[in-house]
Amino acid sequence: MTDVTPLGRRLPRLPDGFAALGAVLIVAVVLAAVLAPWLAPYPPDEPRPLERLLPPSGAHWFGTDQVGRDVLTRILYGGRTSLLIAGAVLGVSAVAGVALGVVAGYAGGRVRDVIMRVTDVFLAFPALLLSLALAVVLQPGVNTVILAIAVTWWPWYARLAASVAASVATRPYVDAARCLGVPAPLIILRHVLPNSLTPVLVQLSLDVGGVILTSAALSYLGLGAQEPVAEWGLMVQQGQTLFSTNWWVVTFPGLAILVTAFAFNVLGEGLRNALDPRRAVR
Repeated sequence: MTDVTPLGRRLPRLPDGFAALGAVLIVAVVLAAVLAPWLAPYPPDEPRPLERLLPPSGAHWFGTDQVGRDVLTRILYGGRTSLLIAGAVLGVSAVAGVALGVVAGYAGGRVRDVIMRVTDVFLAFPALLLSLALAVVLQPGVNTVILAIAVTWWPWYARLAASVAASVATRPYVDAARCLGVPAPLIILRHVLPNSLTPVLVQLSLDVGGVILTSAALSYLGLGAQEPVAEWGLMVQQGQTLFSTNWWVVTFPGLAILVTAFAFNVLGEGLRNALDPRRAVR
């Protein structure tokens, strides 16, 4: 992999600035989701037929939807659902993938071959298509989205952790622990696992946006969250036919997805640049 160009050296603060912007946006999104019951001006699932499809105004900052629900309120509560899905998917994927990857990287040999071949089977299928297939078989809902995406996401962490753990397993302090008779599980927990987590943490921050987009896609296709649950992808799906006449119904949920995905992506890129060992020697 080639090094950064001279232009990149003249702009060393640019990634850090974007990372700071991403961090600020993430804090704002998380706080808005956590504080939704106190920030939301209206109940999230209370239809008001007499106020249906009202444009943005002082009473309804983001307008109302087809049944008179406040769009801003639905977006605030939808952030809770989207962040819950992302956190659950990445938590399950990281735990399963890192555990298998670290064992494969440390053990090597047939153990690594078996785990990596199983991983390759999952990676052979396009992640979104496999998630769609699983979601079609299961009953639509938030739990279905979490399971369908997690099944396709863990192999990436397994492969990443295996490559890092294989490198860590050859370092002198690990050899010294083996010579002292330290059991393999203890070596993995004390030495290999902690020193394999840095790239995983960076990848986690980069993947939050991807998981949110994938869950929104499943909900958009009717395979994810269902009414009356507020979820950004579902809101976009419900408002797509109204874009030319009542643009706010679909625009604001779409912007919520865009801003959140952008924030996590730029934060992940900033973390990657900050933790890149080559950056320190420039």
